[in-house]
Amino acid sequence: MEKNAKIYVAGHRGMVGSAIVRKLEKEGFNNIVTRTSAELDLRDQKAVEHFFSAEKPEYVFLAAAKVGGIMANNTYRAEFIYDNLMIESNIIHQSYVHGVTKLLFLGSSCIYPKMAPQPLKEEYLLSGYLEPTNQPYAIAKIAGIELCDAYRAQYGCNFISAMPANLYGPNDNYDPEKSHVLPALLVKLVAAASKNLPSITIWGTGSPLREFLHVDDLADACFFLMEQFDNPGFINIGSGKEISIFDLAQLIKKITGFAGEILTDPSKPDGTPRKLMDSSRLLKMGWEPSISLEEGIRNVYKDVSPLLS
Repeated sequence: MEKNAKIYVAGHRGMVGSAIVRKLEKEGFNNIVTRTSAELDLRDQKAVEHFFSAEKPEYVFLAAAKVGGIMANNTYRAEFIYDNLMIESNIIHQSYVHGVTKLLFLGSSCIYPKMAPQPLKEEYLLSGYLEPTNQPYAIAKIAGIELCDAYRAQYGCNFISAMPANLYGPNDNYDPEKSHVLPALLVKLVAAASKNLPSITIWGTGSPLREFLHVDDLADACFFLMEQFDNPGFINIGSGKEISIFDLAQLIKKITGFAGEILTDPSKPDGTPRKLMDSSRLLKMGWEPSISLEEGIRNVYKDVSPLLS
């Protein structure tokens, strides 16, 4: 990408989009196009068409999506599939229509079957049943991969897809009902520490294993892929390290200074038992993450603790 190339970052106010903007600015790119959801409803086909016609971006980072944790995914099933299908369909199609040089679509590790072998290799896609609690969202993201590949096959578009591990970092969602597990635990433990509670209870058994990637590492990988990756299909982006939900709670407990006990509630769903990405393809290309989980959580805690306590 040339430094003066016009780059559209869809979803620039979200955790992922804002990290991509920070990375681009750090690398010296200054022709970045953004729109808030109030300015441009990405579910509106005509509005997206007008935007691309007026702005004519050369590169697109498709980071816009409706996202959430287990509770949100399971509660707002129709919204999660409809909103995400419309967003990605509109942006990918208009990128084709208006001759975008390259597009990067970002999905989610939830695209993999619930009981897929671990670690998760790219070829395991569609090899089994999905986790029921987030199936609508996962199907929408799988459709996004297929859209990129179909436009590549039929029209020769250089549209690529990447699937990140569980993300955390600046501009995360801290709504207790809609957030993912790491920010949800951070909110809960910051509040418990400030109130000197004797204990907190986490959903499920605490045994599921999860991999976490700091969003600044993801943005670095996205920039790397936009410059180095031109293949069909998709590529995993992960840290290569996993931790149980219970041990994650213990780590956040240490960082926040919570002195009480962490209890589990096995009556609540665990979700997928294990979800570790095989990121060997990306690592072999020369990229690797640089932010450890403890360092990353400490930085996030430093930024958000005044707002949460």
